[in-house]
Amino acid sequence: MHRGRKKIENPESAQRILAAAERVFAERGLAGARTEEIARAARVNKAMLYYYFESKEQLHHAVLANLFGHANRMVQEQMPPNASAREIILAFVDGYFKFRMAYPNYARLMQQLMMESPDEFRRIARQYFRQGYKELTSAIEAGISRGEFHSVNAEHMVLNIIAMIVFYFSGAPAHSVLLGQDALKPSAVAEHQRAVIDLLEHGLFRSSGRPE
Repeated sequence: MHRGRKKIENPESAQRILAAAERVFAERGLAGARTEEIARAARVNKAMLYYYFESKEQLHHAVLANLFGHANRMVQEQMPPNASAREIILAFVDGYFKFRMAYPNYARLMQQLMMESPDEFRRIARQYFRQGYKELTSAIEAGISRGEFHSVNAEHMVLNIIAMIVFYFSGAPAHSVLLGQDALKPSAVAEHQRAVIDLLEHGLFRSSGRPE
């Protein structure tokens, strides 16, 4: 009980630890990160860090869960009530772009997790990614059945939509060279988002409501 009261009384400390851990894990990976460095960056002592998070691994899990929570919230914020299939897809694209811009460490964290801990990455995918994937697939299938979408492979269309966003952020250093500008500059990201939507307008949606 005391542990729970302390966390409620000092939420700022836990949030500082999570923010600092996100940065350090993104820079050094789980294996290379040191709790001393995280505690120092969060302006707490190690005892306080271990009070909130019992191990470095638990802290790493908490960092990822925190990011997944933000991603879900930012997508849901774009979702109108009683959203149509088209609105569901566009809300995902808009919300996920906003999330990737707001949390640039996410790309490195995911890349490191896939390389360092593939089994853990698969667990994360099952726990956090599968449901959203199913929901997007169902939305596309519903759009096809109502004649609103072209007849496509719904599962692979979802993978392609995700890939167009994920690869842009993960490959930003190379894209910056190709584009001749910082690929993560807000105007460049907005241009890529428009390109993704344009592909959806032509390749998935039967009627975009835009003038020809």
